[in-house]
Amino acid sequence: MKILSLWSGPRNVSTALMYSFAQRPDTKVIDEPLYAHYLSRTIANHPGEQEVLNSMDHDGTRVLNDLQKYSTDRDILFLKSMGHHWVDLDEKLLDSMEHLFLIRDPKEMLPSLINQLEEPALRDTGLKVQKDLFQVLEKKGKKVPVIDAKHLLNDPQRILQKVCDALDIPFYPSMLKWEKGPRPEDGVWAKYWYHRVHQSEGFTPYESKKEPFPKRLKPLLDECEPYYKFLYQKALKI
Repeated sequence: MKILSLWSGPRNVSTALMYSFAQRPDTKVIDEPLYAHYLSRTIANHPGEQEVLNSMDHDGTRVLNDLQKYSTDRDILFLKSMGHHWVDLDEKLLDSMEHLFLIRDPKEMLPSLINQLEEPALRDTGLKVQKDLFQVLEKKGKKVPVIDAKHLLNDPQRILQKVCDALDIPFYPSMLKWEKGPRPEDGVWAKYWYHRVHQSEGFTPYESKKEPFPKRLKPLLDECEPYYKFLYQKALKI
């Protein structure tokens, strides 16, 4: 079984990408297996935090080791993970998985993030951890496709075909459509974070934000941009 680990930031259309992979006949998806591990080791204050902690194993090492033995009749196990969930874990745990990254311009991501987190910090964006993880994987000799959310929304079929080619798996047109509503794989946090994707039947066409960027987020934007720019240089282009 091939394990694909997606490392995303919040508000990056990562749930839509998980739903896309869930349409493949050869793939089983798991939603944010390291979420409780992250919450148990940080001071992050997330909506529904106690529900998450009550519903999942807090030990990320045990979670990732158990996933190596996960029983499924599918050839691929797709893990949707947030970059910032990688906390106090051994880099060796990365070796038995293949990886892909999903990023989004922080000028568009941050105004969306404050709908769930009023006072976000750099750690909440996952961008620094994504950059660090990418460099670790590069040193290990792994080829890691990077998806930019804007490119994905502008041409989902082309970007997904490139992702599948990079991961040496077939592309299925079924990845472009899904039924409205929740999925059984959704974590207990879905009611706080997944409102828009539950209304979708596929990747929503990209629209630039019309509202001015919130001035109070400018210092955080300045922190985020070098990490985003580093990863964007690696991103698959249309």
